[in-house]
Amino acid sequence: MTAQATYNYNRIAKAIEFIATNFKEQPSLNEIAESVHLSPYHFQRLFTDWAGVSPKKFMQYISIEYAKQLLKERQATLFDTAQEMGFSGTSRLHDLFITIEGMTPGEYKNGGGNLKINYSFAESPFGNLIVASTPKGICHMSFIDDEQKGLEDLKLRFPNAQYHQLLDKNQQDGLFIFQHDWAKLDQIKLHLSGTPFQLKVWETLLKIPQGSLTTYGSIAQKIDSPKASRAVGTAIGNNPVAFLIPCHRVIQSSGKLGGYMWGNTRKNAIIGWEAAQMDSGQY
Repeated sequence: MTAQATYNYNRIAKAIEFIATNFKEQPSLNEIAESVHLSPYHFQRLFTDWAGVSPKKFMQYISIEYAKQLLKERQATLFDTAQEMGFSGTSRLHDLFITIEGMTPGEYKNGGGNLKINYSFAESPFGNLIVASTPKGICHMSFIDDEQKGLEDLKLRFPNAQYHQLLDKNQQDGLFIFQHDWAKLDQIKLHLSGTPFQLKVWETLLKIPQGSLTTYGSIAQKIDSPKASRAVGTAIGNNPVAFLIPCHRVIQSSGKLGGYMWGNTRKNAIIGWEAAQMDSGQY
């Protein structure tokens, strides 16, 4: 991201945090703008350019009541209708556009000793990213505040791999998801290190349609492990590929967000942003 784009996103994130913290008081535009030290006019333009909707409308999308409404209306048929919803319009991201291949036991056990991993840094509407891939697909995508720290965290996942800073086609296909024109999207391939249970949970997350939310318990039911909500939560927390595997769409049954590896402010931002895109017909 450019320095200005990064600065703007940080202000948007701060505003979203203020909205989420003070939602019950229904803060006015002036109050939200004041929290990020902008005039109401400038803030309204900046926020609408980023989200596609006004701050007031966005406030609705990240409320608990809105989340409960989505869960009530869509949870029962969430997975059964994924395919129908996924092919509305140009082509929304869902499981048919993403394939997961698990790493071999040897690759998983020895820290990627035989792997050649390319990595690059990129921008998104939700902050900077590091994305990494093997010849078989994307193995890592994470939101980062610092490139060096992001690279160090990647190398902790695969300490014995060979690394090259290079943007390859697997990464380009994955990053293209942020550009909205999915009619040109090639199938995204993921090459992931995980246990069979984790892979099963991650594959199930891919079936959650854009703009929808589900619960940890619902995921557990779907994988025929109804008593494994806590284990499902742990697997979701270990998701190695931000956004493409949409763990941000899983919340508590109460409508509260639950945790998120990359911060609850960012989770709020993504949920609200996706709802805004759905509402405007861009998905």
